[in-house]
Amino acid sequence: MWKRLAALAALAIAPCAFAQAPSPPAPLTLDEAIGRVARLHPDLRLPALQRAAAEARHDGAGFKPPLAFGVEVENVLGTGTRRGFDGSEVTVSLAGVLERGGKLDARRAVAQANLDAVAPQREIARLDLMAEVARRYLAVTAADNRHRIALDDIEQRRRAVQAARLRLQAGASPASTLLTAQAALAQAELDRDRAIEAGRAARLSLAALWNAREADFDAVSGDPLQLPAVQDFRQLAQLLADTPELALIAGQVRVREAQVQLARSQQRGDLSWQLGVRNDRASGDTALVGGFNLPLGGARRAAPDIRAAQAELAMTALERESRALQLHATLAEAHGRYRTARLEVRRLGSDVLPQLQRAEKSAETAWRAGAISYLEWAQLQAMRVEARQRQLDAALAAQTALIEIQRLSGQPLLANASEGTTP
Repeated sequence: MWKRLAALAALAIAPCAFAQAPSPPAPLTLDEAIGRVARLHPDLRLPALQRAAAEARHDGAGFKPPLAFGVEVENVLGTGTRRGFDGSEVTVSLAGVLERGGKLDARRAVAQANLDAVAPQREIARLDLMAEVARRYLAVTAADNRHRIALDDIEQRRRAVQAARLRLQAGASPASTLLTAQAALAQAELDRDRAIEAGRAARLSLAALWNAREADFDAVSGDPLQLPAVQDFRQLAQLLADTPELALIAGQVRVREAQVQLARSQQRGDLSWQLGVRNDRASGDTALVGGFNLPLGGARRAAPDIRAAQAELAMTALERESRALQLHATLAEAHGRYRTARLEVRRLGSDVLPQLQRAEKSAETAWRAGAISYLEWAQLQAMRVEARQRQLDAALAAQTALIEIQRLSGQPLLANASEGTTP
């Protein structure tokens, strides 16, 4: 069900183009932008190196303490009968350490837990980056839509200027009416130019995510006004249990549990042993030598580390509970913002804009006939443009909330979103 929602959300911003014109380049879709970022952005390749480092540490944690080969020479360069090397004693030995308390298994458990924690870290980085791609792509579509609104405003303002000029020539309107209409046209042209500059900046910002210094695309696809219905909040809240952010904290719990076991293993001291052969050059005798060493007071020395590891483990449980509450609250806020903004977009499109369009057309006809003043017509023109801007702003707020919902739930922004390549 959620995959169907993700697909609808993707289509709301970047619908697939089934027919492409042969002459102009095809518009850049959100899917293509995500694919470029997934192939080239270093944040998606970094986790592979982090995993390689964790695997190396895991391999190193499996080694037992090494054996030590030693040679010891005694009674060398003495005086009297032990002059030179005649009375020397040479001992060749092999020494090692017997780990006690399960230290080897505890080290392996810590290394394995750290290795398992790499996967949710990579997923969090991927989702954050894909959400950033979607937000920057949305900024491009926003600038394009504002540009279209400005062009429509310019068109209606030009009609007003032409009509005001004709009425001025006929002596039916004062010069102030023409000047006012020309000022309104200049403001609409300013809005157009500002949208063009905003679009250029948004394209550069998007292209920077795949390490491009210039935007190699112009048009983008998708209509931010197309907003899909979302699932009920309770259904979305159930997806939070599988979000990578909580999975990462769960991985940290396993790491700290393993660290507790490692700290407890230090309660039993390691047994050091040594076995060798000693040769007395004076007598020519050879004998075996051996010994062992066992440190005392290991339990008392390990107690502080055990308490610290247990406290960190308890902290992780509280961190997970706190993070779960934050995610739930953020999801509720984003869900509410999306539903409210979607309702505003629909009502403006169905109830407000059609009425204002008809009213503006009627006012134009009435002003040309001399039935109303120019200010009444200009006011309706401004109200129509303002309503379209409000609808676009609400749609952008809804799309931003939808991106946040998908990021929080850990679902892909596109049904076929690439996960990025690894070196």
